[in-house]
Amino acid sequence: MQISIITHRPEDFTAFAAALAEKGAQTSLVATGQAALDQARQAPPTLAVVDEALPDMAAFALVSQLLQVNAFIHTAVATKLSPEAFHEAGEGLGILAALPMQPSATDAHTLLANLKALV
Repeated sequence: MQISIITHRPEDFTAFAAALAEKGAQTSLVATGQAALDQARQAPPTLAVVDEALPDMAAFALVSQLLQVNAFIHTAVATKLSPEAFHEAGEGLGILAALPMQPSATDAHTLLANLKALV
């Protein structure tokens, strides 16, 4: 399973990425939304984990654009939004999960379990 972690803050995703790899996922770090779109056109990941603090575009805009590239890319967003605000902002995008801004190994395990139930 290929998982793209789209962030310019890789140090905040270290435990999360390590836990994904420990469970057999192949992870790649992508620093910008544009680079993520380019990657998705060439080799779409199973899951894109999008950091809301990207330097070049808003997280929900990137999720929307990723779905236009390939509607089978599952997504999760690392966000500070409350559950209500997240639901409102991401409505209709089919986002699998909201993650904390510094996702943990436990967050990775939960996300993988939810993803495996879908694929």
